[in-house]
Amino acid sequence: MAGGNEGSMKALKEVWKRAENSLCADCGKPDPDWASSTLGVFICLSCSGIHRNIPSISKVKSLKMDYWDDAQVQFLAKHGNAVTKAIYEAHIPIYYYQPTYNDCQVLREQWIRAKYERKEFTEPGKQLPYSDGVKEGILWKRGRDNGQFLPRKFLLSEREGCLKYFTKQDAKEPKINVKIDVINATFQPEKIGNPNGLQITYLKDNKTRNIFVYHESGKEVVDWFNAIRSVQFHYLKVAFPIASDNEIKNRLTRNFLKEGYMEKTGPKQREAFKKRWFTLDHRRLMYFKDPLDAFAKGEVFVGSGENGYSVQKGLPSGTQGNFSWHYGITIVTPDREYLFTCETETDQLEWIRAFTSVINQAMTPQEYAIEAYFKFKS
Repeated sequence: MAGGNEGSMKALKEVWKRAENSLCADCGKPDPDWASSTLGVFICLSCSGIHRNIPSISKVKSLKMDYWDDAQVQFLAKHGNAVTKAIYEAHIPIYYYQPTYNDCQVLREQWIRAKYERKEFTEPGKQLPYSDGVKEGILWKRGRDNGQFLPRKFLLSEREGCLKYFTKQDAKEPKINVKIDVINATFQPEKIGNPNGLQITYLKDNKTRNIFVYHESGKEVVDWFNAIRSVQFHYLKVAFPIASDNEIKNRLTRNFLKEGYMEKTGPKQREAFKKRWFTLDHRRLMYFKDPLDAFAKGEVFVGSGENGYSVQKGLPSGTQGNFSWHYGITIVTPDREYLFTCETETDQLEWIRAFTSVINQAMTPQEYAIEAYFKFKS
């Protein structure tokens, strides 16, 4: 810890060691070693970089390397994460997504700017750009066949309970009209190739369809994301009137449990293994020829252990299909076994952990219905 008299350094250490300051005030990462001398919060290195981009609001310093004078230490002691959160996070809507250190840059930056720069959560009942039940605007959408991103008009309506998009701004009929309860939205900057890339998925005839969009403005795309969550929340409040707010919150948009390449073989287990992009969305394991495909080539339902589902490391002895990757995984279902291979042992273990987390959970009545559909389809 650099600079300052012995008394102020000792006081800084004491404030830093408070339990309330043991996690980053913005993303929850353990052991933050930076702080804002103007806001009084303890933050991690990554969030400090975002704070540095709003110097009119926040001045950040390293707790280990920078000089802290007595007045700055007293300011930290008077504030700290608990006091500052009570001010800037006083009225966060239940549906608003609060990112963690595992989330992408645009989500974390807009969360920090919403709190400290725009002060969106300091007053009760404040009108927010994602809270009035309707949102309309242009998003750049990837074409299903040509892969080009073109501007498309999107309309989100709580009253109609749907999301629409139009191929032309003056079009009267939408290209799609999707019920809000079958929509998921997740940020995919790496896969889409844009820092503000958003993947919107929905069910059509019980099959998953992907739409890939982005907006030049990080604020705008995050506003769309939270507007979808807002409309979903109010729709589900009506659909499930006895459910608690937290129960409904847990049914809103979700990140995929795992994505990446694996090889797979066919049901006879004698076909050559083919490389596919896999997405595990809770109990739906979908595979695609390309990560940006609109439709999955196939889906596998992953049920619970008590219903006869399990995951095993390796492939059954005598597996005949040719494969180039050697870290196998076997998914056992009541009807058949599914065989996959991974490129590395790390990938294998990560997929096994993801499958295990799903299999260990009891199935809901809705999931039993989905399982029945998969069995009927097969």
